[in-house]
Amino acid sequence: MCTAIVGYDPRARVPVFLAGVRDEMLDRAWTPPARHWPGRPGLIGGRDELAGGTWLAADPVAPRVACVLNGRGPLVPEERRRSRGELPLLIAGGGEPDGDLSRYDPFHLIGAEPAGVRLWSWNGERLTTRALDPGVHIVVNSGLAEPGTRCDDDGLSARVAHFRPLFEAAPRDRASWRRLLDGDGLDPADPRALIVRRVFGDGRVWGTTSISLTTLGVDAMTGYDFTAAPADPAAWRPVPLS
Repeated sequence: MCTAIVGYDPRARVPVFLAGVRDEMLDRAWTPPARHWPGRPGLIGGRDELAGGTWLAADPVAPRVACVLNGRGPLVPEERRRSRGELPLLIAGGGEPDGDLSRYDPFHLIGAEPAGVRLWSWNGERLTTRALDPGVHIVVNSGLAEPGTRCDDDGLSARVAHFRPLFEAAPRDRASWRRLLDGDGLDPADPRALIVRRVFGDGRVWGTTSISLTTLGVDAMTGYDFTAAPADPAAWRPVPLS
């Protein structure tokens, strides 16, 4: 997942909006959101078939939602590496990323509840954590995109600069957020694009494989919308919560 967008207003009837845009190699197998983990029967998320984890997980009853993005930093040797897809399951289940993280590649991890939103960032050496203030926040692979600052990648900066004011001005309803998540009509090659596609010399294709939009009310999850065909407004589907 290359972009996460958080709208947090603790005074609102629906305090949390969390959108996760997942960018991945298109030939990497995955399964749409459902209750895929018998050991965690209360959690819902899409399942990565290669590693068995997820990019976004939700507990509709808690309510709680978490998502993970790749970070920047040194990678762990493959023989020692644990999948970062375990982390959203941990957070959505009420845990925290403490203890020895040395077997995880760098990550940014968002955990949201009606009472607050937290961001953990691991660069391979040090874990930092912060509470997000009320407002709209965008997290990319370089971390939290602070207003008035540039990301470490010009494409990410262009994306944030284009979409932040749109989400800040959007009504707090799922239909309005879905319309923006459909990409605002930008071509996938546009540096501002939220929905992307790249074809490599060996014929493999990397791009936006899915988008999730989750909303948390004060006492329960109020929505989990999912599309496996980004940019197609008709492709959004509600994920059953019960």
